[in-house]
Amino acid sequence: MDGLSDAYEKIGDDVMHRAGIGTTHKMKSVVSGIFMPVMRSNEYTLREKINIWRGKAFSNSTVLNKELYSTDLSKTITKLDIPVYFFSGIYDYTVNYSMSEAYLKKLSAPVKGFYLFKESAHSLIFEEPKKVVHIMQEDVLKPQKSKS
Repeated sequence: MDGLSDAYEKIGDDVMHRAGIGTTHKMKSVVSGIFMPVMRSNEYTLREKINIWRGKAFSNSTVLNKELYSTDLSKTITKLDIPVYFFSGIYDYTVNYSMSEAYLKKLSAPVKGFYLFKESAHSLIFEEPKKVVHIMQEDVLKPQKSKS
């Protein structure tokens, strides 16, 4: 796992963005591809929008970053007592979809769902928002509504 994190750090966001495998698949720049969509989003307060970027800057500099990359969650967390849903972009090389799917198959949870987005990289809520909403309404929230 340590070798993988070093390789990813060397690749860098810029190369991944230009290759269409980072934040979004068809992003031309960080500003137009992710910063502006976040800032235009009605789902976040102004404070939350600012804290997204503060948190991103902080997370790259914290000592926990190395621990994050060296922890294999598939060995650490094998069971959850809550529903688990993974949304993965086929072009996402930040969080590889095949590894995510393999982990979900091994994970024990009362309800599990894996959704592959074929036009997205890491930010599928911006790239395929209608599909996200549909899954949330029809698969994630609907079972909960019937229990009420």
